[in-house]
Amino acid sequence: MRDIIVVTGGAGFIGSNILAGLEARGGARLVCCDAFGGGAKWRNVAKRRLHDVLPPSRLESWLASAEGRDVRAIFHMGAISDTTARDVDLVLAQNFTFSRMLWEWCARNQAQLVYASSAATYGDGGAGFDDDASSDALARLRPMNPYGWSKHLFDRFAAGEAAAGRPRPPQWAGLKFFNVYGPNEYHKGPQRSVVHQVHPVAMRGEAFQLFKSHRPDYADGGQLRDFVWVGDCVEVALWLLDTPSASGLFNVGSGRARSFLDLARAVYAANGRDADISFRDMPEELRTHYQYFTEARLDRLRAAGYAHPFTTLEDGVARYVRGFLLAADQNA
Repeated sequence: MRDIIVVTGGAGFIGSNILAGLEARGGARLVCCDAFGGGAKWRNVAKRRLHDVLPPSRLESWLASAEGRDVRAIFHMGAISDTTARDVDLVLAQNFTFSRMLWEWCARNQAQLVYASSAATYGDGGAGFDDDASSDALARLRPMNPYGWSKHLFDRFAAGEAAAGRPRPPQWAGLKFFNVYGPNEYHKGPQRSVVHQVHPVAMRGEAFQLFKSHRPDYADGGQLRDFVWVGDCVEVALWLLDTPSASGLFNVGSGRARSFLDLARAVYAANGRDADISFRDMPEELRTHYQYFTEARLDRLRAAGYAHPFTTLEDGVARYVRGFLLAADQNA
């Protein structure tokens, strides 16, 4: 019986939330593939009942073992996701080469593959935010850092293999995550969401500093992002598991751009505080490639049959702050 589901990056932010969603459903043996090191990332999966825990270096040989034949699906959330990473060889090895190995294994063994792409593939947004998987559309995108390029490189590989009719998994779905926030992101340091950064400042009743705008068409704090609650990302992932006919690239965002000022005000409100926002200059090194607007187009996801509503910014922030950040146990 093919009842094993593997989640790479399973102790990471989105991966650990997917494991929680899968466990809540029941009916599957869950394998967490991740590197834990000496930090506290293990807490993200401390509540989970796991069939096995594997380091990434062992996954390929484990998949080749007898137990690998029981794998139904792989959720490939593992990646070097730091947008400031500069070791391009390391980024490519994890985000492209390792991903390609999983693609080829899933194609040979007819297992579903759902993997994490990123809105970083869209670069500065000048070419729009349409998750069109055609060769021409993907060729127009210009990611701005090695992380975004590595994700884009694998998107182009996957879409190209499928379009050419070469061997592919029975289902493949690349999820272009926008600005995700929610529990279990605590290990991410400076890469954690702005919600998590604002919360302790708001809780103390102090002023939080947002970046000033350096464009005349945006007010200070008026830079726009598509902020998406991690629970909505899990819902999309689980829906894909149940909908093996849906393949392709899919944006995963709320579908509505909101300002950083809106977000900060929501965090203060969730803490029962009046908003207290000040502004500081954006560092010079960020100004030339800073995104002032992102917004997920959800047409293709909706056309594929996904009908669930997405959580509003205010509701998601309140759920995160009151249900986790203010709780004794902050992990999902």
